[in-house]
Amino acid sequence: MNMPTAGLTDTFVNGIDLSVDFAGIKAPNPFWLASAPPTDKAYNVVRAYEAGWGGVVWKTLGEDPAAVNVSSRYSAHFGRNREVLGFNNIELITDRSLEINLREITAVKKAWPDRALIVSIMVPCEEAAWKHILPLVEATGADGIELNLGCPHGMPERGMGAAVGQNPDLIEKVTRWCKQYYSKPVIVKLTPNITDIRAPARAALRGGADAVSLINTINSITSLDLDAMVARPTVGSQSTHGGYCGSAVKPIAMNMVAEIARDAPTRDLPISGIGGISNWRDAAEFVALGAGSVQVCTAAMLHGFRIVEEMKDGLSRWMAEKGYRTIADFTGKAIPNTTDWKHLDMNFQTIAHIDQDKCIECGRCYIACEDTSHQSIAKRVDAGGARRYEVIEEECVGCNLCQITCPVQDCITMVPQETGKPYMSWEEDPRNPFRKLSAADPAAL
Repeated sequence: MNMPTAGLTDTFVNGIDLSVDFAGIKAPNPFWLASAPPTDKAYNVVRAYEAGWGGVVWKTLGEDPAAVNVSSRYSAHFGRNREVLGFNNIELITDRSLEINLREITAVKKAWPDRALIVSIMVPCEEAAWKHILPLVEATGADGIELNLGCPHGMPERGMGAAVGQNPDLIEKVTRWCKQYYSKPVIVKLTPNITDIRAPARAALRGGADAVSLINTINSITSLDLDAMVARPTVGSQSTHGGYCGSAVKPIAMNMVAEIARDAPTRDLPISGIGGISNWRDAAEFVALGAGSVQVCTAAMLHGFRIVEEMKDGLSRWMAEKGYRTIADFTGKAIPNTTDWKHLDMNFQTIAHIDQDKCIECGRCYIACEDTSHQSIAKRVDAGGARRYEVIEEECVGCNLCQITCPVQDCITMVPQETGKPYMSWEEDPRNPFRKLSAADPAAL
């Protein structure tokens, strides 16, 4: 195979070192392509490396005969201006033979030794199946493996993917097999289609995982054809649920990453963050919540591989502005400020302020507050018919709704108030009917 090659990539961008050492896997930057159609073959992966991506997770390998995919495969949840808010797919794992994939992985890794190359794997939940495929993958020279225990469509019906990822006992068992038959880093990819993400993460750790990656896609139906009465994507006259990804899943993904990062048993477990990462700011947020690398798929599919240039440039400039010299300098930095609701300060108070010079008098804040919130914005109309919206401070509870609905950035700001009261958690609050009584607290008696 003729393979374009490259020398070692400069890990410094704008004077900032973007290199990462993720669970022993080194890469020139934290931006990796997730296991998906963009990483299905050598041609795509090489294009990604040429564009500047620090790593790639090769599209999931399985046993022969290879999976068979349907047509069509994708659908989307669109915004008002047809921007893609969320992306849905019903594609399965690779539909190319194991032999072809292994041969291409070997060639790519040899040609691009400085880039991270991870191989995603999904085989039946049987020790013999893992024992067979793992030495074959290790022989390619790839830097590590990612266990696809999260695919929500097609494969769970065969006892794989999310069918394993939703069972902590099976996660631990499969991870142990991989650590037994494979000598390089093992990353366990977790499904979000579960109640408490900490349980599978703990199971992966018990099994010896070197890291976890999350989230995989979320079960979804994005839209319906109301004439044909069938969901999209439509295969003939039928459809099925698929895996949802894209910017719409980012809040869910960040919460799950944070839950693992602040959970005592797994707080030191390396995390590769996945889910709706479209720009450098998204990446920085995931890193601040504990991710040591980030994986991108939907944004690359919508805009092409060159988006990584803006990601690296933007992240490095922000890091320089904040005084961070390496990715490790701010990894997990937001975790100490992320807590359970019961630990929030019940005495903290903030109220909205409307900058009249920036206000365009659209009235969206007023309507939102008047119809659905706390009736704390007054509408004033002068003799000439000009409108003015003012916050009724004594009624404002600081819910942020007006700020969210306002179309003008920084027109409405939330202003913390000086209450003169000390920090008080819900556990300490006299209004809490379940507060534990304490003889040391006269207010509780």
